[in-house]
Amino acid sequence: MDYRDSPAEAEFRARLRAWLGDHNPGLPPSSTDDVYWARQAGWHTSLYDAGFFGLSWPGRYGGHDLPPVFDVMLDEELAAAGAPPRPSLGYLVQGIATHGSDAIKDRLLPGLISGRERWCQGFSEPDAGSDLATLRTTATREGGEYAINGHKIWTSYSDVADWCLLLARTDPDAPKHKGLSIFAVPMDLRGTEQRPLRMMNGITTEFGQVLFDGARVPAENMIGEPGEGWRVAMTIVSHEREPGELGFVARYAKTVNDLEHEVRADPTAFRADQREQVAWAYVQTEMLRLHVCRRLSERLGGVAHGPDGSVDKLLMTWVEQTVGDAALTVSGPRAAVDVDDLGLKVYLYGRAQSVMGGTSQIQKNIIATRILGLPTA
Repeated sequence: MDYRDSPAEAEFRARLRAWLGDHNPGLPPSSTDDVYWARQAGWHTSLYDAGFFGLSWPGRYGGHDLPPVFDVMLDEELAAAGAPPRPSLGYLVQGIATHGSDAIKDRLLPGLISGRERWCQGFSEPDAGSDLATLRTTATREGGEYAINGHKIWTSYSDVADWCLLLARTDPDAPKHKGLSIFAVPMDLRGTEQRPLRMMNGITTEFGQVLFDGARVPAENMIGEPGEGWRVAMTIVSHEREPGELGFVARYAKTVNDLEHEVRADPTAFRADQREQVAWAYVQTEMLRLHVCRRLSERLGGVAHGPDGSVDKLLMTWVEQTVGDAALTVSGPRAAVDVDDLGLKVYLYGRAQSVMGGTSQIQKNIIATRILGLPTA
């Protein structure tokens, strides 16, 4: 097997590398600082306008119709340049592209892909996170509209979002998985209130919650048919659990590269166990990169991903927390006396990966029952 770039891939890589040389915004790691989130929209549109975003998505909606290997190359070059990762919204694109009508796709996907319209995801609730089907937010049909009432939490980026992809109960009498529908909800609707939530590593703008009090959304904003919300949601979360869709490998690699440079600059300042921790984080990040390549190759071969996305999510969590452990180890005593220490922030953010996008316990249950065929009780 030949892993070298084809002529077209080599041309793309050289063009991207040259562009990054002039346009790297030098943002702090996305997991550690509000500055990143304040400038992330600009980074998104900059990548898109230069032709380096939405590479494997349909050209009809602003993508480039390229094979997924170009996304891998983008992640590799971003990490090598120390540039911010690509914005993580592929799971929303996949959900709308798979289940939306042509009218919905034509209306919503161009703005989502170009970054001119920003989105958040309204799935989790204070009492319905891991057991998502028990959610209580309702959408009640009233003429040509649905009236929405409820409370969503972990609505990342909702403070700057133009739209919320909302999962709500439209049929309270149906079984819990079948009475749900999904809507594209404008965030400026009357009866919609966004509230930020501070994360334990100090980030104040990524995490948030949204309250709906009679907000009215047109019926044509439903994605899929009434009662199909669970199916749409599962498409979205299955892609949300794929590191290749999120571009997280570039974020991990950037952090590991920074740690490696710090240690190499003065190796005698670090203990052997600190150096070994960085080396282990490098190995794990490379393992995840190769796993992403394999999964994307499967997609090229027509393999549709299902419950095995839970394996991806567990691997992603493992690597994120391994990188966080290395960052904290390299910081050493600094992390104990400085709440703004970068290593401490990377470590604390990684703890949330066990919960976001579906808890590790839920992923293990899915693997046990749907892949291994073990009994539920």
